[in-house]
Amino acid sequence: MTAITKVGVVGAGTMGSGIAHVFARSGFTVTLCDVEQRFLDRALGQIRTNLGREAAKGKLAEAEVEPALARITPTLDRATLAGAEIVVEAAPERLEMKAEIFIALDKILAPDAILATNTSSISVTRLAALTQRPGQVIGMHFFNPVPVMALVEVVRGMATTDATFETVHALARQLGKTPVEVNDAPGFVSNRVLMPLINEAAFAVMEGVATAEAVDEVFKLGMAHPMGPLTLADFIGLDVCVDIMRVLQEGFGDPKYRPCPLLVRMVDAGWLGRKTGRGFYHYEK
Repeated sequence: MTAITKVGVVGAGTMGSGIAHVFARSGFTVTLCDVEQRFLDRALGQIRTNLGREAAKGKLAEAEVEPALARITPTLDRATLAGAEIVVEAAPERLEMKAEIFIALDKILAPDAILATNTSSISVTRLAALTQRPGQVIGMHFFNPVPVMALVEVVRGMATTDATFETVHALARQLGKTPVEVNDAPGFVSNRVLMPLINEAAFAVMEGVATAEAVDEVFKLGMAHPMGPLTLADFIGLDVCVDIMRVLQEGFGDPKYRPCPLLVRMVDAGWLGRKTGRGFYHYEK
């Protein structure tokens, strides 16, 4: 495959906008697709703000802000992704939603295009099997905030070819990221280890072992974590944490991955963390 220059991103939420940001900043032409104009408008506004912040900190030349923005084309029409050489799906962590997107993109894209997913826990192999190009399906798991975090988990599905892996591994490096190769399994490495930690921290609060503040202090002061697990959960989104725990529970068939009932109740109440103004802590919206 020739060098990638045209990229598609499906999903203009926190992760999708961050992914579009780093591709555009690195000189790629990006088509950013979502289902409502308001999501695209919000994403472009956030990208402009973040690029401006990078320029203010000297991480990006001021003259590069507008050209980077100009490389992003927002669209509501998936058909406009047809010319992309790779599309990164960044939809919510729901299998049925991602499956619909993969089936549709498989019909739209050129036969040699790569389909990547930013999923944090769902099987890459399972998504690949829905397409006619399983060898060209791969996980490209970025971390939030995407413009700042260096890691990309590059996840091989069972059918992912070496050529696809090498292309995406090199692409991550072009973005200034550090790619780490992992194989397909529920939660991969990052969330297989992190989410049970967050879940147990929530159990400690639910069972009255300690307050959320105390749990977080233990991890900050005793384990040198930059933030405690419950602060991190609020940052990630409690709904995302519950979704991933359910993927782990289903994938491994082990009750130890059962989502903490307190987390489930908070999600049911709409207390999702920073994005809603309330989670384990209160935030100004």
